[in-house]
Amino acid sequence: MREVIMNRHTNLLQLEEHFYQLVDVEEPNVFRNLFPYEEIPKIAFNDRIVPHNMPDEIWITDTTFRDGQQSREPYTTEQIVTIYDYLHRLGGEHGLIRQSEFFLYSKKDRDAVYKCMERGYRFPEVTSWIRASRQDFQLVKEIGLRETGILVSCSDYHIFYKMKMTRSQVMNHYLSVIRECLETGISPRCHLEDITRSDIYGFVIPFCAELMKLSREYSIPIKVRACDTMGYGVNFPGSVIPRSVPGIIYGLTTHAGVPSQWIEWHGHNDFYKAVNNSTTAWLYGASGVNCSLFGIGERTGNTPLEAMVFEYAQLKGTLDGMDTTVITELAEYYEKELHYTLPSQTPFAGKNFNVTRAGIHADGLLKNEEIYNIFDTGKFLNRPPLVAVSNTSGLAGIAHWMNAYYRLEGERAVDKNSELVKCVKLWVDEQYDNGRVTVITDNELVVVITDLCRRLEIVL
Repeated sequence: MREVIMNRHTNLLQLEEHFYQLVDVEEPNVFRNLFPYEEIPKIAFNDRIVPHNMPDEIWITDTTFRDGQQSREPYTTEQIVTIYDYLHRLGGEHGLIRQSEFFLYSKKDRDAVYKCMERGYRFPEVTSWIRASRQDFQLVKEIGLRETGILVSCSDYHIFYKMKMTRSQVMNHYLSVIRECLETGISPRCHLEDITRSDIYGFVIPFCAELMKLSREYSIPIKVRACDTMGYGVNFPGSVIPRSVPGIIYGLTTHAGVPSQWIEWHGHNDFYKAVNNSTTAWLYGASGVNCSLFGIGERTGNTPLEAMVFEYAQLKGTLDGMDTTVITELAEYYEKELHYTLPSQTPFAGKNFNVTRAGIHADGLLKNEEIYNIFDTGKFLNRPPLVAVSNTSGLAGIAHWMNAYYRLEGERAVDKNSELVKCVKLWVDEQYDNGRVTVITDNELVVVITDLCRRLEIVL
C-alpha cells in the first residue's frame, strides 16, 4: 500500500494507490488507431488533465556530439573542444547547460573526451552514450566518467519487430544490463527510445518502477530520458497517451516514482513540435531537456539548444547568468570554420532572423526598434535589428540600413529626409526599374554610398 505523502508543490497530501505491473502481450500494440501508416498520424483526446508540476530547478543537457553528429560529417577533436568551450560559456556561472554527451567508439571521440575533461569545467559535465555491454561499461569506467547513457527501446515496434523479443524478455534483458552497469559503480541514464509509440502503463511505468528499485538497492541514481524519437509527442491538454507529453511526464513522476531531477526529455522535430514539447516537459515535471546546437540531429533534428535558453528565460524571468551572446559567436564559428550555414530565417541565429525588408516595417524600426524587434537583440545577441534594402524598403529602410551599418548615432544619424538617403533611393529604384528581382547586397550599397559621399562632400 502506498503511503500518504505531502506534495511540496501543491502543499496537499497526496495518495496514489495505483500499482502498474508489466502487461505481457502476445501481439505487439502499435496503436494502429493513432498511427495508421498509410494515413497521417492522428491526435486524439480523452480530456484527462494532469497538473502543472514544474521543478524548482530546470536545466539543459547537450547532445551536439552524439545525436548531433549522426546527421553531419563528424567533428574533429579540435572542433569538439572549441564547441565545448562555447557551451561552457553559454551555460554561465550556474551551469545551466548541465551535461554534454559523447560517443566513445573511435580514438578521435575518446581524445575529445579527454581534452574536454582536462578543461576542468564543472559544467557541462562530460558524459557518454554506449552500447549495453560489459566491455563498453569498462571503457566508461577507465575514462573516469560517472554516468553513461544506455539505449532501452520501449515501444512494441522495437521490442517485437527489431529486437524480436516479448515485453517480459526485453525488460529482464534491460534490467540485467543495467545491473551490470551499476556493479561497475556507474550511474546509468536509460534512453527510453520511441516512448511516444509505447504502452506507457503496460510497459514503461512498470519498467521505470523496477529501475527505481535498482537505484535504491545500489544507492546510485538512475536517470530516465524520455525519447520522442519520431517527433510524435504533442503538448495539448487532454490529449491521449502515448502522444501526450504531459501524460508521459506525469506517469513517470507520479506512478513510476522517478524524481524530476532524474527525468530528461529528448525531442525530435518531425512535426515541428520539438521546442514546445521540451518546454511542456519542463512544465509537467522533467528537470532536464536534451538538445543539440541549432537543432542539428537525425532527420529533422533535435530540439535546438539555443531555443531552450530563451524558453528558460521566458519561464523563469531571468537568464540566471547564461551568456546568450555566445549563440552569435557559435553561429559565426559554424559558418567560418565548419562551413555550415544556418538557414537565414533560423530564430536567434540565422542571418535574417531580425532583418526586415518591408518599407513600412523599416519606418517603424527607424522610429523605435521595439515596434518590430522581438527584444533587445543588440544586447542579448550582439545583433541589432537590420533592414535589407530592396524595392520595398523605402527611404526609411535605406536610412535604417545606413545607421546600422555605419553605426551612426545621435546627430550623426541620417533619416529619410537626408539628401544622401534620397540619392541612394534613386539608385535603388533604377535597379528595380531595370528588372532586378534580388535584394541589394551590403557591398553594392557601400560602393554606391562611398561614391555619393565623395560627390556630395559628405563624411559619414
